[in-house]
This record gives sequence, structure tokens and C-alpha cells, in this order.
Amino acid sequence: METKTNVADPTVKAGTVKKSSNTSYIRTIVGMGVMTAIVVVLQLLSSVIHFGPFSITLALTAMIVGGAVYGIWGGAWLGLVMGLTVLISGDAAPFMVLSPVGTILTVLLKGALAGFAAACIYKLIDGKSRFGAVIAAGITAPVVNTGIFLIGVYVFFLDAISSWADSANLPVGEYIFTGLIGLNFPVELMVNLALSTVTVTIIGIVKKSMAERQ
Repeated sequence: METKTNVADPTVKAGTVKKSSNTSYIRTIVGMGVMTAIVVVLQLLSSVIHFGPFSITLALTAMIVGGAVYGIWGGAWLGLVMGLTVLISGDAAPFMVLSPVGTILTVLLKGALAGFAAACIYKLIDGKSRFGAVIAAGITAPVVNTGIFLIGVYVFFLDAISSWADSANLPVGEYIFTGLIGLNFPVELMVNLALSTVTVTIIGIVKKSMAERQ
């Protein structure tokens, strides 16, 4: 009499794991594509909203969501896309005249590092409190974005900006904070904090959906 053993075929199991991995990868690519498009659209819309000489960055919230859902490098990628969109939109044109290389480096770095840092902070705190993680990431993103901008100003554009400050009869530091940054930083910070509840809800829905499909 033949005895049958209930042993799982390892090739079938490996194939199932591989298929699941491929499906997860495709969903991540599609999700990142959608988030990339949202960041581009929001940043282009931001280019027409000015508080001072430069536009605000509404795409920071979408970047935070992307970093929370798709990880640190997802946040960095979305920040880089935000920077590329700023360059393409012409919003950085006044600085491009002064130093094209300095402008490109500053704009791309401030976006990518803002996304990277916000995603790192979110990941660090998320296990304890998702709302706290969103608040912390919402503060981190504009702080890093503006901080890298200030570093770029001092490294690449200080001579020109000193001349602008002299023309405005203002000290250089005061001119940078009132003439260049203006209300942009506080507005970006307030937008991120105001949308924190919505951001938490979106992250929860997306993560739940991703978990159910796995």
C-alpha cells in the first residue's frame, strides 16, 4: 500500500514568495509614481503663491506622507523631485543668474535632505506615536529645507546678497531673514502642522491597505 506524505513542494513555495515579492515591488513603484506626480503638481501650484520674493513649498506635506509610507529613501526621492520641480518652474531664476552650479546644488540638496531627515524622524518616533511622528516630521522638513537654503546662501551667494542688503540699507543677516526667507518658513511650518491630522489619517489608510494586500 502506497503511503502519501504531505510535504510542501519547495519550488512551489519559492515561486509563491517570489511572486509576492514582485507584486509588492510593483505596488511600491506605482505608489511612488503617484506620490511623485502629487509632489510635482503641488510644487507647481506653490510657484504662484508668494510670501516675499520666493514661493512657499506646499509639497512638503506630500513628501512627509511618501517618506512615512515608503521609507527614508522614498522621502529623499520625493524631496529631490521637489527640488527638480523648483528648478524647472523657474522659481530659482534669481539665483541661477548668480551661480548656476550653486543654485542647482542648493535646491536639490535642500529638497532631498529635507525629505530624508523628515522620513528618519518619522521612522524614529512612529513606533511610539504616529501623531507625534507626523508632527516631528512636519517640523523637521521646513527646518532642514530652510537651513540648507541658508547654508547655500552663505557658501555661494553671500557677495551678491551683501550688495542687495546694502541697496536696501539693511544688515546682511536681517536682509536674508526678512527679504529672502520672509514668511515662507512660518507659513510652511503652519501648513504642515495644520494638516497633521489629515496626514496621520492618510498614512494610516495607505499602510492598512498595503498590509491587507500582502
